[in-house]
Amino acid sequence: MREFKVVVLGSGGVGKSALTVKFVTGNFVEKYDPTIEDFYRKEIEVDGAPSVLEILDTAGTEQFASMRDLYIKNGQGFAIVYSITSLQTFQDIKTMKDQIMRVKGTDKVPMLLVGNKKDLEHQREVATSEGMALAQLWGCPYCESSAKNTQNVNEVFVEIVREMNSSPVKEKQDCCTIL
Repeated sequence: MREFKVVVLGSGGVGKSALTVKFVTGNFVEKYDPTIEDFYRKEIEVDGAPSVLEILDTAGTEQFASMRDLYIKNGQGFAIVYSITSLQTFQDIKTMKDQIMRVKGTDKVPMLLVGNKKDLEHQREVATSEGMALAQLWGCPYCESSAKNTQNVNEVFVEIVREMNSSPVKEKQDCCTIL
């Protein structure tokens, strides 16, 4: 059974924890309680293959931004989440994607762009077409979800596993030179 380390990134209040908790437990977290760092494990089957996901739900607030490099370094796949009700959170994710590329040292990183809070359609500030265009530019899949209505919650994590499965596994190259 393959194990994957998934990191959920995005600004504060976009619903990263709600999405993750809904996926792992089936419960919707109504109350907003800013996360510092939460870790979850869940077994899922994707395309007939069982996998274990280790999901790191990260802090979205700027005061914990310095921890992001470590999360990214250890992650294998990334859900980059913004709220469709906040143009600012959509703009914020662009720097997070750049940070992933910088830390990983490549632009071939399994990721998924997620427009969350689809249940708040009447408050939408970011058009679906904008999210799709950004995902196309980044070369990654795009999905809109609602943790509250359980819309595309499982699909978010299934798609990340598919992205990780389609990426070549890099062997760790630790070496030393004795002079």
